[in-house]
Amino acid sequence: MSWDGKSVVILGLARQGMALARFFTTQGARVTVSDQKPASALTEALAALKGLPIRYVLGGHPESLLDHCDLLCLSGGVPTDLPIVQAARERGIPLSNDTQLTLERSLAPVIGITGSAGKTTTTTLVGEILRAAGMTVHVGGNIGTPLIDRLEDVAPTDWLVLEMSSFQLELCTLSPHIAAILNVTPNHLDRHPSMNHYMAAKANILRWQRAEDVAVLGVDDEITGAWWRLGKVDIPAGRGQPALAFPLAARRVGFSGHQDVPHGAFTRDGWIIWRAGDVEEMVLPITDIRLRGWHNVLNILAACAIAGAAGAPAWAMAQAVRSFRGVAHRLEVVRERDGVMWVNDSIATAPERAIAALRSFEEPIVLLAGGRDKKLPWDAFAREVHRRVRYLICFGEAGPMIARQVQSQAMRVTDGRLREVSVCDGLEAAVRLAARVARPGEVVLLSPGGTSFDAYRDFAERGEHFRRLVQDL
Repeated sequence: MSWDGKSVVILGLARQGMALARFFTTQGARVTVSDQKPASALTEALAALKGLPIRYVLGGHPESLLDHCDLLCLSGGVPTDLPIVQAARERGIPLSNDTQLTLERSLAPVIGITGSAGKTTTTTLVGEILRAAGMTVHVGGNIGTPLIDRLEDVAPTDWLVLEMSSFQLELCTLSPHIAAILNVTPNHLDRHPSMNHYMAAKANILRWQRAEDVAVLGVDDEITGAWWRLGKVDIPAGRGQPALAFPLAARRVGFSGHQDVPHGAFTRDGWIIWRAGDVEEMVLPITDIRLRGWHNVLNILAACAIAGAAGAPAWAMAQAVRSFRGVAHRLEVVRERDGVMWVNDSIATAPERAIAALRSFEEPIVLLAGGRDKKLPWDAFAREVHRRVRYLICFGEAGPMIARQVQSQAMRVTDGRLREVSVCDGLEAAVRLAARVARPGEVVLLSPGGTSFDAYRDFAERGEHFRRLVQDL
């Protein structure tokens, strides 16, 4: 479709909004960008787009933006229930985002990866495996580099590997050639009106696939495992979400840490195994994996299943996995000081992710937990804290709530390690306290369980602040 002379309104001036603005200006569209924040809070973004023919409406989203609008695009952080989005639907104005447009316009095959946890690690590793196999790969999407404004550099023989969030998938009416859902656990319920709504957004990555496509699913996950076994998605109605059911048209590939799968990746006798029909290959021993935690074994299985579906051989999987050291802010060892290991897991913005981090260590843990709650359940997290944490330090907006949740579960864990719970105002005070109470042989783990938005722009900024604080001790 030609956008020359068409009016496009973009909501949100984050990374995706900026990429959309660059793309549409090159297409000759009349571009308007609107953000709830004032210009004083958007200086970096405005400077990056300086010189482009863009009209800005900042400090709010007036409905007058829709007058003569041909397309309304949402950046990833913009909710679909905003009044202006509802008004656009009522006026019949189409909605889109960078993911949908990339799927529409890419001449290269697209691998799309989503899930409640592990998306970035898996997406990054898939890119590394495909490169090891000699393929030309472009990795981006929700991982931090939208590709909509870079498609001119992508050849039809290349591969696009995109991390996709539930927010991006919510608007999609196309699916990638290879679509992967790693897992589905409670997340973003401050944004999605119900778990069913969240599940339906994730399932959208599979909904539009055809027989020549591939669906990669986590077999061990309660939700995606059921879809893999039954060959269909079946989601009951929930708040904000009608019932959704559809068959999986694509060829199914699975990954599992506990059982063999007919086509995909799994573990057996301490090895990662790749199976393609009747052909089975041993990829590498699990002991060769550099990353901590069983959740990372599952991420590696997922990456092997996805890359294998794209044609990568087992030797490329082994080569990439052996050299892969992980991604920043994901169980990242910051330093060892006086016998104490300091670990940055700022990416843990949900209790489930923090549980996975806690299970990655046998050492006694001083845990830093807090941030902003996403209206998620904390009971399982609280019980895991009692089992694995010696000293819990809560901080930020959700700090007092997390402390109460943990203390309320004390009677449910009779053999726990937890000895003390403290609450601090912010991360800096939490780090200072951790430095005082941590003992040699212990791990100080930042795995908050909440988002960073009470004090930081994103989890990366929080993780970088933690790094600085720890290095300055």
